[in-house]
Amino acid sequence: MGSQEGTGLRELERFEHAMRIAQAVSTNPWAGIPGTAPEVLEMPESPDLPAPESNASGPSSPGESGLVLQIPDFCLVLLVGPAGSGKSSLAARHFRPTEILSSDRARAWITDDEAEQEATADAFALLHRMADLRLAWRRLTVVDATNLESAHRQQWLAIARAHHAETVALVLHFPLSLVRERNRARSRQVSQKVLDLHFGRFHAEFPALQGEGYSYIHILEDPHVVETLTLSRVPLPVDRRQDPGPFDLVGDVHACHGELVELLEKLGYKVAPDGLQAVPPTGRRALFLGDLVDRGPEVVQVLELVMGMVEAGHALCLPGNHDDRLMRALLGRPVQTLHGLEATLEQLNAQGSSFRERVLCFFKGLPSHLVLDSGKLVAAHAGLRADLQNRDSKRVRAFCLYGDPTGRLDSDGLPERRDWVREYRGRATVVYGHTPVATAAWRNNTMNLDTGCVFGGRLSALRWPEKELVSVPARQAWCESPRSVWDLEREEPEGGWFGL
Repeated sequence: MGSQEGTGLRELERFEHAMRIAQAVSTNPWAGIPGTAPEVLEMPESPDLPAPESNASGPSSPGESGLVLQIPDFCLVLLVGPAGSGKSSLAARHFRPTEILSSDRARAWITDDEAEQEATADAFALLHRMADLRLAWRRLTVVDATNLESAHRQQWLAIARAHHAETVALVLHFPLSLVRERNRARSRQVSQKVLDLHFGRFHAEFPALQGEGYSYIHILEDPHVVETLTLSRVPLPVDRRQDPGPFDLVGDVHACHGELVELLEKLGYKVAPDGLQAVPPTGRRALFLGDLVDRGPEVVQVLELVMGMVEAGHALCLPGNHDDRLMRALLGRPVQTLHGLEATLEQLNAQGSSFRERVLCFFKGLPSHLVLDSGKLVAAHAGLRADLQNRDSKRVRAFCLYGDPTGRLDSDGLPERRDWVREYRGRATVVYGHTPVATAAWRNNTMNLDTGCVFGGRLSALRWPEKELVSVPARQAWCESPRSVWDLEREEPEGGWFGL
């Protein structure tokens, strides 16, 4: 066997080995690491380190000295462009050295030579694992490689999805003449043949970018814009760790307006005579855990009160599965009008289109969950495991709305759910609702505040950080319980459990 053929076979074996690792990472991020398990994901949050700042109001805006792009402070950033387009320079200007995963540097780590192309497959196997671990620790990660081919980019996207991380593509789309000029100025030049190959591959694969599933794509075509660019990191919508409260967390209201007014008054809120506005005690805010609608008698009044409090800055709110189903109905999507939705829609329709549009906009703007008070408190309608907290994805949102399904059906033909609380060992206190219980009680640093008001139980609130439970009795049973108070909510999400 000739040396060239042998080298080709070794490179193929290394490439196949790297692909096996990448596939394992995409399906099981802990594959191949002895002694690790999913619960290891309960990790500390990112330290407060310097990061670019800006007053920009959107994902991109003109700054005083150039373009300002906003990116999530937890995400995977892919730099895309041929050799010589300035990816490494861009990365060095805007990211910490520890955040940058460089293919050149990985080849040097392995062989002491960043130009050793035979080490490329091994280098990417190493980078895939490093990205996997960084995202598990909830650290922003930047991939400094050409990333020219869609198949290779998809491997990075799979790793990001496994950790519920958003993805950003920063694409350097410059003319070939400029890339050639920059290449000539580099200390380590790429051959003209390789450069032309890169450029051709880049343009051939460029159209695929839009359909690959990035959270954000920024295409940069002006070198001056790149030189004066500012990258501003913004927290995810669920991340309100800088908000210490204090809060009054309120369980499932289900259109029980009278009981909600009584509870707010018991908590010290000043409620307007019509019951449609409430002002909290100085410094406090309410935090509604979702399921404002359905089953109870006064949907419109509850919505008016809660939306008014949120708009006035007196409250925060999360969506429940009933609220989410109402939102989908208002969007015109097919939903089953069960569990009180038909009556809810009748009440909303009587208010006219402007009120329905206001309700729709309100629910569309709610985050899946909230991380508060320096990470000490997590609020979610159906609760949230530690490894999903302060992350945002379709799966995270489904857990927040419905809990943790097994994918199986129980003896009643309804989706079976895991008891996530039994295994919870997270640092944050989790306060939630969704599944009615007879009494709110502490269990593994969590509390369920849905005490079945609409079924004749109580409407409950938890004062934070005091951890004081406050409740009022239901005025009556507004809705007949379809089964034991211990297990009432088992609705299936849009698209089914297996579609998540």
